[in-house]
Amino acid sequence: MSKLAGKVAVVTGASKGIGAAIATALAAEGASVVVNYASSPSGAAAVVERITQAGGKAIAVKADVSRPDEAQALIDAAVKEYGRLDVLVNNSGVYAFAPLDAITPEHFHRHFDINVLGLLLTTQAAARHLGEGGSVINIGSVVSHITLPETAVYTATKGAVDAITGVLSRELGPRGIRVNSINPGMIETEGSREAGVIGSDFERATAAQTPLGRIGQPDDIAGVAVFLASEDSRWMSGELLKVAGGMR
Repeated sequence: MSKLAGKVAVVTGASKGIGAAIATALAAEGASVVVNYASSPSGAAAVVERITQAGGKAIAVKADVSRPDEAQALIDAAVKEYGRLDVLVNNSGVYAFAPLDAITPEHFHRHFDINVLGLLLTTQAAARHLGEGGSVINIGSVVSHITLPETAVYTATKGAVDAITGVLSRELGPRGIRVNSINPGMIETEGSREAGVIGSDFERATAAQTPLGRIGQPDDIAGVAVFLASEDSRWMSGELLKVAGGMR
């Protein structure tokens, strides 16, 4: 029997990259999935088509999770369509690196509004529907521990995700809701390719410093998300799982 049969999952930022891989993997294990997007309807539609062609269930819902009304509407759409909610994956995020002298209020607020406030707003809305056995999966990053130069703002947001994961695991635990974080290393996605990371000296240096000798692929993260969404992880909460090929 599929691990997530009968479950309903919302995946934010799921039109591409890690979010798309997670949405597809959850659906392959039987979950009905809401594919959230903010600016790429064609990407979200492609993910939904891939899921439905494989026999799964999925819908696409546009929402900017940093806006309270839209975060609420996203969760409401899931419950309206499928009648319940069991899993929330907080994957929406942005990143742009900048040295200290180049940091501006706009740079700061864009990162914190989406990476931190968006996570909180969506979890707030979802927690009203999650019940015993519910799972919240945050997508953090190993940068919160590695602290690379010129990533002060982005790294700060991911440090906040680590802290929020611990706090909410305690806050929601008495209701039987688990909260965990996946902290990936460098992943090859549309975003990292467009940013010029893939094929760069930075990618090669990262792979060389990674014990498994390569950067990650979205599917490397998706399988861990399935585990955290399923009953296999029923005794885990407040954990930060580094999924980074051994990089520390």
